[in-house]
Amino acid sequence: VQLVESGGGLVQPGGSLRLSCAASGFTARIYTMSWYRQAQGKERELVATITRVGGSTYYADSVKSRFTISRDNAKNTVYLQMNSLKPEDTAVYYCYRHSGGYWGQGTQVTVSS
Repeated sequence: VQLVESGGGLVQPGGSLRLSCAASGFTARIYTMSWYRQAQGKERELVATITRVGGSTYYADSVKSRFTISRDNAKNTVYLQMNSLKPEDTAVYYCYRHSGGYWGQGTQVTVSS
């Protein structure tokens, strides 16, 4: 099982980024997957979840209406589209598979002017 995040970077407030989580060693669509983030000096927090098979989605209140989690079954990849980014969104973002507790290595997102 491997999860590899990409797509992070530096963006100005109000900008957008799309994070990708490429899964290997398993079929992502049959597992519930989430994005978490951890800002410096803070605990890791849940950002968004997409459930197995049916694909229901859940979001933290702080990102609702700005972020969208999705899945491309053909590419075995989970995405996090982030719009209207704010400085408080600055964190390392991690991909997570709930069954078995697998984490990716994380990708840094910095929102700053």
